[in-house]
Formats: sequence, C-alpha cells, structure tokens
Amino acid sequence: EGNPWHATARLWDDGIIDPAQTRDVLGLAFAACLNAPIPEAPRFGVFRM
Repeated sequence: EGNPWHATARLWDDGIIDPAQTRDVLGLAFAACLNAPIPEAPRFGVFRM
C-alpha cells in the first residue's frame, strides 16, 4: 500500500505526473492560475478577540 500507483488507483490524490511531462503540466497549471481574476484585498483590519 506504500506504492504510489496504489494510492492513485483509489483516487486518494490527483494522479501521477510523468517526469518527462512535468514542465508541460506546470505550464498548464500556471496558465490556468493567470486566467483567474485576482480579488481586491479586504479593507478592514484584523479582528482580535
């Protein structure tokens, strides 16, 4: 059960990336992140109790 294929077969993770495709997968992930709008920071301080 320590085998990575065991965990990914049970969908405990998002899958295994082939080391030869790491650059392509990271590029796709960064491109997806850049398409999302960046929300404005809230205009209130930190609430402490």
